[in-house]
Amino acid sequence: MSTSTDHGRPDPEATSPAANSDGRPVSDRGDTVCVIGAGASGLTAIKNLREHGFGVDCYERETGVGGAWNWRHDRSPVYASTHLISSKPFTQFPDFPMPDSWPDYPHHSQLLSYFERYADHFDLRSHIWFGTEVIRVEPVEGDRWDVTTRSTGGYGPERTARYAAVVIANGHNWSPKLPRYEGLEQFRGEIMHASSYKDPAQLRGKRVLVVGAGNTGCDIAVEAAQQASRCWHSTRRGYWYAPKYVLGRPADQVNDSLLALRVPLRVRQWLYHWTLRLTVGDLTRFGLPKPDHRVYETHPIANSQLVYYVGHGGIGPVPDVARFHPYAVELADGREIDPEVVVFATGYLPRFEFLDASVFGDSAGAGRPTLWLNAFTPGHPTLAVAGLLQPDSGLFTLSHWQTVLFARLLQARRDRPERATAFAQRVRDRAGERYSGPVKDSSRHWFEVGHADYLRAIQRALVELEGK
Repeated sequence: MSTSTDHGRPDPEATSPAANSDGRPVSDRGDTVCVIGAGASGLTAIKNLREHGFGVDCYERETGVGGAWNWRHDRSPVYASTHLISSKPFTQFPDFPMPDSWPDYPHHSQLLSYFERYADHFDLRSHIWFGTEVIRVEPVEGDRWDVTTRSTGGYGPERTARYAAVVIANGHNWSPKLPRYEGLEQFRGEIMHASSYKDPAQLRGKRVLVVGAGNTGCDIAVEAAQQASRCWHSTRRGYWYAPKYVLGRPADQVNDSLLALRVPLRVRQWLYHWTLRLTVGDLTRFGLPKPDHRVYETHPIANSQLVYYVGHGGIGPVPDVARFHPYAVELADGREIDPEVVVFATGYLPRFEFLDASVFGDSAGAGRPTLWLNAFTPGHPTLAVAGLLQPDSGLFTLSHWQTVLFARLLQARRDRPERATAFAQRVRDRAGERYSGPVKDSSRHWFEVGHADYLRAIQRALVELEGK
């Protein structure tokens, strides 16, 4: 029988002793499940596993919940003006609605308070070890896992505990993806990745080049238009810039209505193009490049202000960067500009530093796991990833149902092993399936999913697992 700490959490060291293959002492946690990370996906994993009867130990390297949405965390990409780009109904957890009084697109501070209230409402903090980072996760015999932890920052001894299963919820928007350009090392201006951008005061009165046309890049370009002495916005290709509101409603709600009616992709693309022609018009007349793809073939960019500031001259669209010089940046069309600050809004790459890449079928170590439903890996039925998704709407609902499915899989392994075996075969057969239409081949779209198609796939998996 395990003991508890003063905070009500089970103590991983006060359990049955064991040892791993190297002879290091291991605390056997029995049927307890380990969750890595206490952001949105980690919190819903704790909640759903507990509701299905499992003990949970969650390790969080920071001192509070919220993950990427907690701006106090070192790895948080949140900046002062960050708001949701998916509207409230398509972002919230299905069993914990956001307040009716909140706006359609809440501010990041509201999101953090939402997670804190979620954790308190479901009594999740008692299962979280804050200030503790996971440094190693190793499979052991019997589909179990040895998880080695230490205090964040490398202080104190390493401790290893053995778990029945592991949910990885460490997020995928914290490790910057930095481009390589000739001459970049010799550039004398200031260079930063968007992960280091926190406040428009960093740009005030300066000549700024923003590289990258994702949602973050567009937000920073808009803020530079308001604060910098000059702003250039460099993009590799043309994009479709969607307004946040269409017909007086959040754009994702209008799109979801079409998805609910099973409107074919080509028809939805035609309607989108028609709407943009009426509201935005031909963007090439502003100097923006013509998109080389159809709508929905790249991750949606929801920004109602970019075109406004381009049209007012606050943002100067420029092509891709060719190379850097000590005091200038040469563009692909041969022009040179002289920014003082360059902001690379070039995205992030997923990193699982604590896990051998081969466990995910990522033999090259590129960071792109081979998974079914972006959650389950062939050959390891007691390992799941939560939140490794780039949806066309909000993430939290999808993470909720991912972790419900994993909890029921663990129940099936105990009570209905034949169904768990059949599920494992489906994971092997379907790993790598996509849940979106055709998208551009880039790391930005590795985890792209259409939320409606993805939720239907989760529902089918639940039905198959439960034999209904």
